[in-house]
Amino acid sequence: MEKFQLLVEHLKSTGLFNKACHFRPGISKIELLQQGHCPNYIQRFISNTLTAKELRRMGLPWSEGLVKRTLISPNGTFLTAQLALKHGIACHLAGGTHHAHVDFASGFCIFNDLAITAKALLAQGKVNKILIFDCDVHQGDGTASILQHEKRAYTCSIHCEKNFPAKKALSDFDVGLPPGTSDKEYLDCVQSTLDVAIKNQQPDLILYDAGVDIYQHDPLGLLNITLQGIRLRDKMVLETSKKNNIPIATVIGGGYDDDRYALAKRHAIVIEEAFTAFTH
Repeated sequence: MEKFQLLVEHLKSTGLFNKACHFRPGISKIELLQQGHCPNYIQRFISNTLTAKELRRMGLPWSEGLVKRTLISPNGTFLTAQLALKHGIACHLAGGTHHAHVDFASGFCIFNDLAITAKALLAQGKVNKILIFDCDVHQGDGTASILQHEKRAYTCSIHCEKNFPAKKALSDFDVGLPPGTSDKEYLDCVQSTLDVAIKNQQPDLILYDAGVDIYQHDPLGLLNITLQGIRLRDKMVLETSKKNNIPIATVIGGGYDDDRYALAKRHAIVIEEAFTAFTH
């Protein structure tokens, strides 16, 4: 949890976080959460009546603080997407909880902000087609599962094939990379996959999960991507969306490190590259 505050502090130190560009979401309405999750599961999480087995699968200890944060974060991604539609680009300083399924939490993910946002925007008619481009090192299994019958939402996941979850879901477009994949192979894959996904879907909006657990020293990663590789990936995705005149909303996704400040600086890369791509 510490990385989120450190990310804000780092962005303030660079001048990228200021009142002119800062928007703060409130708590999600239950109706918004129900776009992706069943009412019974939502209420059982809020009221702390999940079973011990469900809590183990969630991977986090229940607390009132966790509930408050979990109720705000999906609304943050929803707000970010709306800002992106208005301005062309917006970045959420959290989000990417792509392992959460319709009726259970998994892998530190409780409510699936990506699926919730996609379904809400489609239901409200704010977009006709949406692309979820997930570059977290772990497959977005929950997102794929929740949106499996929603043809207007195209789920695309580039991940390490030998990593969590052990049982993969079926996205519209999955690319499983072998452990140890390095920068050039990875970046070539990201560009070609994004080009195909855009061609197939012709989306009105891209939701981009810019997970930094692809980093070569991430303890849960298994890929061999350098800091420069992360920066080039984010630059590529953002510039491709801009070139195609497709609004893009980013979320930070996964990233793990005992050095929390170094981790926060990795998560800041996508915001730094967004600023560069869309203000020059």
